[in-house]
Amino acid sequence: MSTIRLHEGELNVMEMLWSNQSLPAKDIAKIIKDYIGWEKNTTYTVIKRLIDKGAVKRVDPGFICKACITKKEVQQIETDALIDKVFSGSLTEFIDSYLGQKKLTSDEMLHLRKVIEAQYKNMF
Repeated sequence: MSTIRLHEGELNVMEMLWSNQSLPAKDIAKIIKDYIGWEKNTTYTVIKRLIDKGAVKRVDPGFICKACITKKEVQQIETDALIDKVFSGSLTEFIDSYLGQKKLTSDEMLHLRKVIEAQYKNMF
């Protein structure tokens, strides 16, 4: 898995591509202008950065943008970076800290149990 790190502005563009699979850059710029207020040049600069990072590819004609990295991949990269930075790479400390601040529903606990059992099925 690549280690493409994205900032919040880049994530705004990526969310649109993940939802739509591909969009012309001009449509991205218009939507971002309406919802975030960025000027067209700002949006095009962010798109260029995403292309340079390998997160987006440009298809011509029409400057069509397509995501080259999935949302799940970005979530994994950012989660790993957070755990490394804040919890010295300790998943156990992260889970302990997070769950210590949050009450899980029965459904959430059941789901977590299933995830853990599926990941470590040979250990149970």
